[in-house]
Amino acid sequence: MAHHDQVPYRAQNPQEILELVQTLNAHGKGGRGKGLSVKKNTYTLPSGRKVDSWRMQDWDYKKPNLPTYARGLFTYQTLDGKQAIAVRGYDKFFNHGEVKKTEWKNVELNTKGPYELSVKENGCIIFISGLDDGSLLVCSKHSTGARPDLPVSHSAAGEKWVERHLTSVGKTKEELARRLHQLNVTAVAELCDDDFEEHVLEYAPDAAGLYLHGVNLNVPEFATYPGHHVDKFAEEWGFRKTMYVMENNIGHVKTFLEHVAETGNYDGRDTEGFVIRCQARESPNAPWEDWFFKYKFEEPYLMYRQWRECTKAIIAGKEPRYKKHKKVTEKYLIFARKQFAKQPGLAKLYNQNHGIIKMRDDFLTELGQKGSDIIRQEIESGEERPDAKDVQGNVILVPIATIGCGKTTVALALVKLFGWGHFQNDNVVGKGNRPQRFATAVCNGVVDSGVMIADRNNHQERERAQIIDDVSRVIPEARFVALHWVHDRGNYDQIRRVMQDRVLGRGDNHQTIQAASKDPAEIIGIMDGFMHRFQPIDTTKSPDDAFDLVIDLDVTASSRENLETVVTQISSRYPKLFTRMPSADELDAAIDSALDDYKPEVKQDLSRGGNRGPKNKQQQQNSSMSKPKQPKLEFFAVRLPNSRVKAILDAMFRDVDPETARFYNHLKETRRLQNEFHVTLIHKAASSQHTDSWSKLGRLHSEAWNKSIAGQLPNSDAPASEPELGRCKVQLERLVWDNRVMCFVARLQNEGDVKFETVNALAHITIGTAEPNIKPKESNDLLQKWLTVGSGGESGIMELMAKGSLILDGSVRGVLSR
Repeated sequence: MAHHDQVPYRAQNPQEILELVQTLNAHGKGGRGKGLSVKKNTYTLPSGRKVDSWRMQDWDYKKPNLPTYARGLFTYQTLDGKQAIAVRGYDKFFNHGEVKKTEWKNVELNTKGPYELSVKENGCIIFISGLDDGSLLVCSKHSTGARPDLPVSHSAAGEKWVERHLTSVGKTKEELARRLHQLNVTAVAELCDDDFEEHVLEYAPDAAGLYLHGVNLNVPEFATYPGHHVDKFAEEWGFRKTMYVMENNIGHVKTFLEHVAETGNYDGRDTEGFVIRCQARESPNAPWEDWFFKYKFEEPYLMYRQWRECTKAIIAGKEPRYKKHKKVTEKYLIFARKQFAKQPGLAKLYNQNHGIIKMRDDFLTELGQKGSDIIRQEIESGEERPDAKDVQGNVILVPIATIGCGKTTVALALVKLFGWGHFQNDNVVGKGNRPQRFATAVCNGVVDSGVMIADRNNHQERERAQIIDDVSRVIPEARFVALHWVHDRGNYDQIRRVMQDRVLGRGDNHQTIQAASKDPAEIIGIMDGFMHRFQPIDTTKSPDDAFDLVIDLDVTASSRENLETVVTQISSRYPKLFTRMPSADELDAAIDSALDDYKPEVKQDLSRGGNRGPKNKQQQQNSSMSKPKQPKLEFFAVRLPNSRVKAILDAMFRDVDPETARFYNHLKETRRLQNEFHVTLIHKAASSQHTDSWSKLGRLHSEAWNKSIAGQLPNSDAPASEPELGRCKVQLERLVWDNRVMCFVARLQNEGDVKFETVNALAHITIGTAEPNIKPKESNDLLQKWLTVGSGGESGIMELMAKGSLILDGSVRGVLSR
C-alpha cells in the first residue's frame, strides 16, 4: 500500500483472481462446501461482453474463512483471456454489537484511528468502474443493465447521474472509465434521488445525486481510499461528497455517536446513522487492515419506517400492524386517510414511493412536533416499552425446530449458564388444553427467571401464533426470540442424516422418541413427518412478525456452535440479560452437562396408539416389530427443480416491456410464487373419476414406501414418506396468465418403462396466484378459457413462448395430505 499522501494502488494478480473465481464457482450450482452457497448471475453488456455477479446470503458473511467478504463483486474475462475483477464493493460490515468483532470492548481493543465517521446516506448503492476496452460499467449491488420489473433500473438511474455529474465538470464517461481502470479501483456511491425512488430520509432536488463515499481497490482482500482521497476524487469528477467527521480516539467516537443518537439528527438533518472507517486486526500480532462497522440509530428512523409500512397497508386495504409508537401512529394514520380522501391520486403515487416524506412532514407540522420530540415524550411518559438494550426480563425463547436439531441440549446449556427457566411441552401430562397449559407454565416461569425457554418444536405457524398470543395476553410486554434451526432444502440430505444419527444414537434418552425401544424405520417415519410439516420463519407476516429477534441456527452444526451463536446474539440485543459473557470453557462445560446429565422425567409416545396405557410384553414386542402406517396422499405429481424454474421465469421476463412483466413482478413482490413447482398427475378429488390412474400410482407409491422404510432406497430430497416413484422429463412450452393465476403449459416425456400421464386436460405447472383465496386449481379454468378464446384482445389472457427447448428432469412422487 502507498504512503498516506499517495493514492493507494495495487495491480490485479490474474492467477489470484482465477483461483477466487474457481472457488466461488465450486460453491455454486449445488456445491455447498462448509455450508456456503454462492449465487452467480451473468449479465450481457451493450458491447456483447459479459460480467458475472457473485453474491451470498447476508448471514453467510458472518462465517470464517470465506473466499471473499465483498458484498458486491463482479468479474469478467479481459481481452487477453484472463479473469479480472470488474467491480469490488465493500466487505460486508455489521452494526455495533451485531457480531463479536463490533462489540465495543473488541472495537476498543482491536482498532486504531484515524476514525472516519461518514453520515450514512439513505439511498441505494451504485458501483462505477472501467473495463479494459475503455467502457464504463455502472452496477447496483448485484446487477447491471435494464430490469423488466422497473421502468428504470437502479444501475440505469445511476448511470444517468454519472453523466450529469461528469457534464458539470466537462468530462466524459470514456475519460472516467480509463481513469478508474488505470487506478484499478471501483468508485462506490449512494444514489439519493427522491424523483427516482424515495426512502425514509428526504433528499430535495438540489441535494439529489450520487454521493461518493468510497474508492475500493479491485483486489480480493479489502483495501480502500482514506476519506480525503475520496473527497478529492469526487471534486475532480463532479460527484457529491459525503459528510464525515474525523476522530483519533475511539472513546471520543463512542461519545459522539451516543450524543447524536439521542435525536437521530446531525448537522440539521435526520440521519440513519454513521459508518465508521478505521484499521483493525484479528489479534495483537496480526497486520492492520481497512475495516468498517456501522452505528445505526433506531429512532426516530424506525418510527418513520413504521408509518410508511402502515400507510402502504391501508392503501392495500389491509389492517396495519404496529407494535411501537401506538398513540402517535394512530393519529398519523387518521391524518393519512384524510389526505388520501382529499387527493384521489395520492395513494397511487405513495405506493410508487413518491410523497412519503411530504406526508410525514405535513403530519409533524400539524402536530407541531419533531420526531425526536415524540420519542422523548414517549420515553418520559412510559408509553413505550423499554429499548432492547434496557430489557432485563420477560423474554421468551421460542425454538423453531424438528426432532434431532439439538434444541433441548442448547436449552439445558443456557439454563446451566444463566439459571433461566425451561419448560418442555412433553411435561404437560394428559390431553386436555395442552397448548394453553404449556403457555401458562411458560408465563409462570418467566416471572421468576426473567427468561423462559418454551421448549417444543414450534415448527408450524399455528404453534407460534398460539404461544405468542397466549403469553401476550398475560404478559403484554413480553419479548419473543426465535431460535430458528434453518431447514435449508438445498442441504436436506445432510440435515436429515445428522438428525437421524443424533436421535438413533441417544437411545431412550428423549421425551418423545425412545430409539432403543422402537423400530428405526418407525422413528425415521416420525422424524420425516415433522420435517415435511416444517414451516420456516417469515417475519414479513403474522405470527412471525411478532418476534423481537430471530437467531438463525445451523442444524448440521454442533450444539456447542449453536449455543455460542445464541449467547452472542442475545448479549448483543439484550446486554442487560446477563452481565458477563461466559468463557469458552464454560460453554464447553454447559454443553457437556446438558448431554451427560439430562434424563427425561416424562416420556411421550408419538407413534400410532402412543400413550394409551401400558401394554403387556407380547404387545410391546409386536409393536416394536410393526411398520408405521402409510400416510394419506393428497395428489401425485412430477416435481421440478425450483431454482431452475425460477431462473427460466426470470430469463423470460428479463427483456419484456413493463406491462408484460407486471403480473409476474406482482407475484414475486407479494411472495405469491408457489413454494415448489410440479405437474399434477392426479388429485385425490379426481380419484373416483379416474380409478385406474389413482390405483396405478397408489401401487407404485406403496412399493416405494415399503422399500424406503426398510432402508432399501437411498436418502433423497424428500422424506421417506414421499419416496420417488420414477423419473419423467417435462418440456415447458409457453406461459399463460390473467390477473389471477399464471401457469406453464407443459408436455410430459416418458423415458422409462412406466408411463406417467396427467388426468387434467393440459399438463401444466402453476407458477402463482394473485391472492391467497385464489387456489392453484384455477390454472385448469384459465387454460380451458385460453384453449377456447386464445390470448390478447378482450380475453384478459396473456402468453409468452418459452425460448428454445426447455426440458427439465422431474421426479414423480405422491404428496402427503396436510
